Amino acid sequence: MLETVNTFLIDIFGPLGPVFGVGFLGLLLILLAIPAIMNQRRDPMDRLRDQTKKTKASGSSKGLRSSNRGTDKLEKYASFLEPQNEKELAGTQLKLLQAGYKDKSAVRTFHFFQFIFGIGFMLLGLMFVLFLASDDMSVPAMALIILIPSMVGYFIPKYWIERRRKAREDEIVRGFPDALDLMLVCVEAGQSLDQSIVRVATEIRTGFPALADEFDLVAFEMKAGKDRVTVLKDMAERAGVADVSSFVTVLVQSATFGTSIAEALRVFAAEMRDKRVMRAEEKANVLPTKLTLGTMMFTVPPLLIILVGPSVYDVVQNLNTLSGGG
Repeated sequence: MLETVNTFLIDIFGPLGPVFGVGFLGLLLILLAIPAIMNQRRDPMDRLRDQTKKTKASGSSKGLRSSNRGTDKLEKYASFLEPQNEKELAGTQLKLLQAGYKDKSAVRTFHFFQFIFGIGFMLLGLMFVLFLASDDMSVPAMALIILIPSMVGYFIPKYWIERRRKAREDEIVRGFPDALDLMLVCVEAGQSLDQSIVRVATEIRTGFPALADEFDLVAFEMKAGKDRVTVLKDMAERAGVADVSSFVTVLVQSATFGTSIAEALRVFAAEMRDKRVMRAEEKANVLPTKLTLGTMMFTVPPLLIILVGPSVYDVVQNLNTLSGGG
């Protein structure tokens, strides 16, 4: 029977038919194993722990629970899609928070897209090998064509999250000095720190929505009764920007030692303005160095062609004349 199957595969796919057959069989086994892994029965103790956590977190409103109902479709696959290591899970959650994804299901959605993109790109590579590759292609080349797209697809979500995180950090860095100036004006006008945070979030939303979202979240947590120091430290961790961390440190020290918040904000806002000017000067100083490379690549070669080209042409013509005359 094995010889019959082997002959059949060779007749259809050529000399590499058995290799394709083994590859299809492995892919089929993987696809059959995935539902079994996802639908495996959970430990009763794990269900008890989840119920306890849900009971402790039952203070959230009914509207929020209903709004998250549509995003919990992957909850039953959490054991498959989420890291089981708490440290790795916390690190992934922090990266997603810094990228602006605050949903509870963000981690499992991220790993779901990694899985889907990896399998999808692997199937594209397999289809290319089956239908478009030449018959004399070696087995290692086929394996690379199948595996490299799979790896690319697996890392596409990571690249997207990293791009989003850096763009969000740049937006926070650009808008933070203006937000501090507005906060200083509000505090000096007689508003409390909580009221000034709400006003600043409203005023800067058009230009810097990411920073406005962070201030809004801080205001909501303070209204909910959470400790101010903890709320501010959480904001610094979510933002991932050194300027925000320094701002939180200034406010915490001002509250600890009983100094004036307005005075601390005035000094810190002046430092942030100076730092923004220094960043602009740094970019301006780096610009000539970057332009030098472009100048050398796009100006020097045409200039050499113009200056040396006629001489080279004359030399070649003289050599051809001498060789023809000889």
